[in-house]
Amino acid sequence: MLTLSGVGKRYPTGDRALTDIELALPKGQVMALIGPSGAGKSTLIRCVNRLVEPTQGSIRLEDTEITKLSGHKLRHARRSMGMIFQEYALVDRLTVMENVLSGQLGYVGFWRSFLRRYPQEAVVEAFRLLERVGLTHAIDKRADALSGGQRQRVGIARALLQSPKLLLVDEPTASLDPKTSRQIMRLIRELCAERELAAIINIHDVALAQQFADRIVGLRAGEIVFDGLPSELDSDMLTTIYGEEEWDTTPEPMDDETTDDAPVNPPYARVLSSIEAGGAR
Repeated sequence: MLTLSGVGKRYPTGDRALTDIELALPKGQVMALIGPSGAGKSTLIRCVNRLVEPTQGSIRLEDTEITKLSGHKLRHARRSMGMIFQEYALVDRLTVMENVLSGQLGYVGFWRSFLRRYPQEAVVEAFRLLERVGLTHAIDKRADALSGGQRQRVGIARALLQSPKLLLVDEPTASLDPKTSRQIMRLIRELCAERELAAIINIHDVALAQQFADRIVGLRAGEIVFDGLPSELDSDMLTTIYGEEEWDTTPEPMDDETTDDAPVNPPYARVLSSIEAGGAR
């Protein structure tokens, strides 16, 4: 469904962020991108929807060559790619419903969106999505009155209102506590299954990636160094991706990690979650 061939990104400073990325993402697959800070994960996601311009290579979504589009054609293609942001990207003074309906901007245009003139079917679908993500009680709340987990759920509903074929998710749990992080990842996973959506999730928590992704791709210095199943991600491979660390040593789990929802993962994954303080970019 999504194919990246020879994709690279070099900034005007000469710094290379991505080198010859080759990826094929089939319909319905949830893929997690992991790697240290500066590995190129956020850059890769943003190259797919052209928020960052790749300097070489091909990005194809089904039959559309994304790298050759501009203007109206690019805006039209972006309807098929729902983006979920680390910092939520909500308008604080708007209500939950208004923020979700802004996901229709690619369909109704700026002025109709600004004047809140949305098609009735879009409003009905927004209500349905808010019910699905558990926010019907907060429809009229301003975004700045929400918790982090609630704000992320609004962002998920907004992205789905585009009726995308692909979800691009940039560190959805970076600002959330462990329990809420699992709830958000579980929700994304369930929604992808329900809608047969493919997803690329940039995530710095390896334990969550192992629990909820179908496939893990590890980046280091802008290159793919691992592409495989979560079960194949052993301590040797984590050393290849992140560098030397005592992956087989783990601290005592927090109370939240002892619940039924806690991920069943090797000890090195929890160690990595604790040392990756700032998150990867």
